[in-house]
Amino acid sequence: MSRKPSFANLRSHAPAVIPAPAPAPTIAAPASGAGEGAPQPAPRAQSREGRKQIAGFFSPEMSFAMHMLARRQGRSLQDVMAEAFNDVLRKHGESPIGD
Repeated sequence: MSRKPSFANLRSHAPAVIPAPAPAPTIAAPASGAGEGAPQPAPRAQSREGRKQIAGFFSPEMSFAMHMLARRQGRSLQDVMAEAFNDVLRKHGESPIGD
């Protein structure tokens, strides 16, 4: 089975032209003046509100299999992983959480 190309392979090739760095975005200070000098948290996507990230390291074969399953079913990888986590919870006598 052949492997798909990876962005990691691009590191070994020197770019023909190095683009100039983009200017850093500026964030407007709050109108009230409170919290000046304190870093502002990055805005969150609405789909992430009230959610917490769970991450893990898996073999390339597992990653590929999960991505292919999600694509074949027309679902997101997150949805497929949530189903898998719920199945593990059920297997061990815990109540599935959903979402």
